[in-house]
Amino acid sequence: IWHTTGSGKTLTSFKTSQILMDLPEVYKVVFVVDRKDLDYQTMQEFNSFKDGSVDSTTNTNSLVNQFLGKFKDKKGVAKDSDLIITTIQKLNNAISGHYRKQLEPLKNERFVFIFDECHRSQFGETHGRITEFFAKSQLFGFTGTPIFAENASKNDLGKRTTKDLFGNCLHKYVITDAIRDQNVLKFGIEYYSVFKHKNKPQFDEMVEDINKEEVFNDPQYLEGVANYIIANHKRKTFNKQYSALFAVSSIDAAIAYYELFQQKKLAGEHNLRIATIFTYGANEDGKEAQDYLPEDDFNSSTERSRSMAAETELTYQSSHTRDKLEGFIADYNTMYGTSYTTKDSTLFEGYFKDISKRLKEREKQNFNDEKDRLDIVIVVNMMLTGFDAKKVNTLYVDKNLKQHGLIQAFSRTNRILGEQKSQGNILCFRNLKKATDDAITLFSNKDAIEVVVMPEYEDIAKKFDAAFKGLKEITPTYQSVNDLESEEDEAAFVQAFRKLMRTLNVLQSYTDFDWDDLPLNAQEFEDYKGKYLDIYEKVQKEAQKEKISILDDIDFELELIHRDRINRAYILKLLKDFKQEKEPSKLEAQKKAIIDLLGGDVTLRSKRELIEKFIEENLPNIHDADKIEDEFEQYWQDQKVQALHKLCEEENLDEKQFNALIESYIYNGQEPIRDDVFKCLDNRPSIFKAREIGERILDKMKEFVEIFVEGMTA
Repeated sequence: IWHTTGSGKTLTSFKTSQILMDLPEVYKVVFVVDRKDLDYQTMQEFNSFKDGSVDSTTNTNSLVNQFLGKFKDKKGVAKDSDLIITTIQKLNNAISGHYRKQLEPLKNERFVFIFDECHRSQFGETHGRITEFFAKSQLFGFTGTPIFAENASKNDLGKRTTKDLFGNCLHKYVITDAIRDQNVLKFGIEYYSVFKHKNKPQFDEMVEDINKEEVFNDPQYLEGVANYIIANHKRKTFNKQYSALFAVSSIDAAIAYYELFQQKKLAGEHNLRIATIFTYGANEDGKEAQDYLPEDDFNSSTERSRSMAAETELTYQSSHTRDKLEGFIADYNTMYGTSYTTKDSTLFEGYFKDISKRLKEREKQNFNDEKDRLDIVIVVNMMLTGFDAKKVNTLYVDKNLKQHGLIQAFSRTNRILGEQKSQGNILCFRNLKKATDDAITLFSNKDAIEVVVMPEYEDIAKKFDAAFKGLKEITPTYQSVNDLESEEDEAAFVQAFRKLMRTLNVLQSYTDFDWDDLPLNAQEFEDYKGKYLDIYEKVQKEAQKEKISILDDIDFELELIHRDRINRAYILKLLKDFKQEKEPSKLEAQKKAIIDLLGGDVTLRSKRELIEKFIEENLPNIHDADKIEDEFEQYWQDQKVQALHKLCEEENLDEKQFNALIESYIYNGQEPIRDDVFKCLDNRPSIFKAREIGERILDKMKEFVEIFVEGMTA
């Protein structure tokens, strides 16, 4: 089954597994992955579809017991599962050596094997061993990037394709289908030549030749790449609201880049949070050193100890790589308060899982972006296949990619997530243009490139010009929005400005973006944006009064407006700059800029009136700019206390109890249940009024938190 990466293969395979489990003639369904990190991820995803539906085998002995129906969980309770998830490595162990004899009675049972990502690790002797042992089994393979003759690698068994191993393709759903159905995004691909931009033309030819490794090991080259990432990361990730992977050519390169970024961080050149993950092998000097989680195949504590001792002797004959990684993990532990290490396989696996979790869970509403955000993960091969995180939108590439490896790596960025994420950003530091075109053609067709890849910057700029022209026809200036006479006119403006915002959102992700290229400047855009938000607020107020409006059906797509991280510290800086301005002619312009900024940010509009009041009434009486922070803090606290008192007075709430409820809501992000709200009331409302009163108080509580807490913490 050929379903393009990101189109839902895991869910499809799970539903397939469930259906097959229920067939009486099927003994067991075995879902086979080829790496331990995918084993863990697949189990997590399956259990998210249906809690407790599968158990991941932790070692070969457990797998054999699952096959035999003798499996016990950690509490010693017998647990027989018709669906097993395992790695191909453990499955190979189970039909080899002393385990083989235990499984002999099952040779003729009707197993169904479903191979996830069947383009990997299915082309050696293991595949043949499985099919030979389980003689009456049926095999299904899912892949987003099949192996054809063109991308097959030659091994001891010759060049074999997915069709050779799994037969005819049952169903195709390629990347152009998924883009058409809006199940995945296009790729916005840009190329950057480091030496060309350093005015070193003698290097241009070398950079074009993707096999000149000495160029890519040059310290100036590494420095140029690092500087470019630092300069453009905010643009690529909407001011660090998304995360990025950085794919490099070798473990040595990962070490060099990580250390370079750390040096630059210590020098104050950036404040990005960067981690790296790779595994160390005995042949660490080789270019193909393993880069995935090693198997944890221990059957007893004694065997585990023996195996770890043997592994230590073999793997650490050169301790250079492990020592480096140990230091990098120590940096990570300092950054996040964790305690991972390479010296314990469980803790090292925990390190990988923690990195994965930070990227995967970033889309969740209760994710603490300031505390738990991870900006860039430097990888060699890990996480470039099979890893999905919707809040990853950028891939920096400094390695040679081709065919299925290229499509797989690029596809880490193109999961759908709202309007703001308009494409997966790929920034290449090597010339992968032909490799990209060839890969897209191989896995779709020769006409697919313009469907899969975003247009050039200049083409998007032309679309912006057209959108701006359409907006001007409705509202020649931003003041014209005030003169719109009907809701139909307002709806036309909203839709025209929304179209402009969408196009600008795409344009701003290009490294070539410059306001000077556009027919309006940044201030004019902010002025229009303020009017757009005025209409949105009007619609929200009308909705609370249950008035029907044609604007109710329009999605204002406010996430497109969240561009800069504007918080308490930023506001205080603006106020300090305003206070220190000596030229009277500039004061009014600066004040307008602050008010416009507050009006143009969705989260700050609710605070605008209070901050304006501080500027008008308090700021003139503060003569020392260094005292602004303390004065503002006191002002904000006073206003907060007054607002809470007023709210409690209006709704007859016990102020102490209600404040405790608010603090709990701020801390855990969980909306309180109505019964907890009613406990704060002097008298519990009647059953007829309870719903209305409960919802009104909850709305006021959320508004209170939005004004006084969100965006205003230190």
